[in-house]
Amino acid sequence: MSEKRIEDQYPKTTVLKDGTKVVLKTMTHNDREGLHEFFARIQEEDRKFLKHDVSKREVIDSWLKDINYGRVLPLLAEVNGKIVGDATLHRRSSGWLKHVGEVRLVIDPAYRRKGLGSHMLEELILIAADAGLEKLVAEIVAEETAAIRAFRRFNFEQVAVLPGIVKDQGGRYQDLVVMVLDVSTALLPDWYYF
Repeated sequence: MSEKRIEDQYPKTTVLKDGTKVVLKTMTHNDREGLHEFFARIQEEDRKFLKHDVSKREVIDSWLKDINYGRVLPLLAEVNGKIVGDATLHRRSSGWLKHVGEVRLVIDPAYRRKGLGSHMLEELILIAADAGLEKLVAEIVAEETAAIRAFRRFNFEQVAVLPGIVKDQGGRYQDLVVMVLDVSTALLPDWYYF
């Protein structure tokens, strides 16, 4: 999918189970402070499972330095201008994995179990389908059983467990669950197929 087309699709509004209106938008350079505030609200217990140490400003600043929606598409969720979710689709433009994308998802603790993660994951799957991606991969620390269940609801299948491969920010080794979705079997809204 081209950058122009992505930018034409956002922002858009969705409604959570509790009636909260959420704006989904692509990340821009103007989101720097909002992202720092968002990741500061993520508890240390949850941050230890993230691939990057988002407590460091330079990590987030590096994301904003070279925004390229064709390589990494960061989708943000906002409520009243406050970032409450971050979902990313990572792609390769060439090589033997160019048909595969990787998804990552972080939701503000106050907005979990309200359907926000499902809305954001559905958006990423739609974007992946439009971009011609055939497979999506999610890597989840095995301890994150709620996240694993959520991905299963979208037909992601567990294909591997890599024992002790992740070293969390506390220095503990964790098992990594690799889940894969065949985009053609994704549970997408009925309107997508018309």
